[in-house]
Amino acid sequence: MAKGYWIGRVEVQDEAAYRRYVEANAAAFSRYGARFLVRGGTFEAVEGESRSRNVVIEFDDYATALECYRSPEYAEAMAHRLPAAVSDIIVIEGYDGSQPGEGAPGTGS
Repeated sequence: MAKGYWIGRVEVQDEAAYRRYVEANAAAFSRYGARFLVRGGTFEAVEGESRSRNVVIEFDDYATALECYRSPEYAEAMAHRLPAAVSDIIVIEGYDGSQPGEGAPGTGS
């Protein structure tokens, strides 16, 4: 089964309030088995627009990723984030198929 992910791009406008969001989101992320793959870090926007902070969070599956986002625990955390930052967040199902160079010739892309 494919993993589920949150992909977020964030522009923090109020650091103190955003820290409260980070503290509060731990309850939801712990309950739903979230695992940070990217949490800030150095980056270079090689195409398109960017925000100053990028996050990728992994869940066991897409349904769990959505359930976490829609949970009461995350709603409580989000109440701290909304006035503190401008965010783009998507919940997306991971890819579980063949990769370039795997399988029959000509099927790797």
